Amino acid sequence: MARAEQAANQYHFVTRWETEGTCGEIADVLGDPLALPRWWPSVYLDAWEVRPGEARGVGRRVKLHTKGWLPYTLRWEFEVVESHYPYGFALVAAGDFTGRGEWTFVQDGRFVAITYDWRISAEKPLLRRLSFLLKPVFAANHRWAMAQGETSLKLELARRRASSDAARAQVPPPPGPITYAGLALVAGVTTVGAGLAYLVFRSIRRR
Repeated sequence: MARAEQAANQYHFVTRWETEGTCGEIADVLGDPLALPRWWPSVYLDAWEVRPGEARGVGRRVKLHTKGWLPYTLRWEFEVVESHYPYGFALVAAGDFTGRGEWTFVQDGRFVAITYDWRISAEKPLLRRLSFLLKPVFAANHRWAMAQGETSLKLELARRRASSDAARAQVPPPPGPITYAGLALVAGVTTVGAGLAYLVFRSIRRR
């Protein structure tokens, strides 16, 4: 029973983006975590530096408050453990997530192929307890968040390349976080999910 729950809350995501630019441009944007709430606000609500790192960021520790389209937020932190500037970096996460992520940037002509390999265990109680039942939903939440990131990254690159304030003003703002006016509906969905989980647990225990 415990082993099944532990396996259920483990996730492995591989995200691939492609955008026009250079590896250095991508590394400079994604390697600045304190700017994430500004250009990727649909996911990153806030970021605080706990400890500065070396010149290429190794040893830097940052706390984050994040969300997706589901009605919960996550508090976690990461430390940069490897840097291969401008070709990527690796981090380890702790808090509501524990695990390791690795960004890789490969130049392909005028474009950069971007890969994020994210192996984590969900430790937030809601995710840990319901992953066995709602894992596809939580995975879809992650894919949505990363899709927002690709859109926001392209907009951020466009802003950085703008030759004037007027040109910069023409770049659309990044997509913002989802808000929920129907809180009663959200509460109802959460209650139904918890009820299903309880019924499944009872069924398992009776066997």
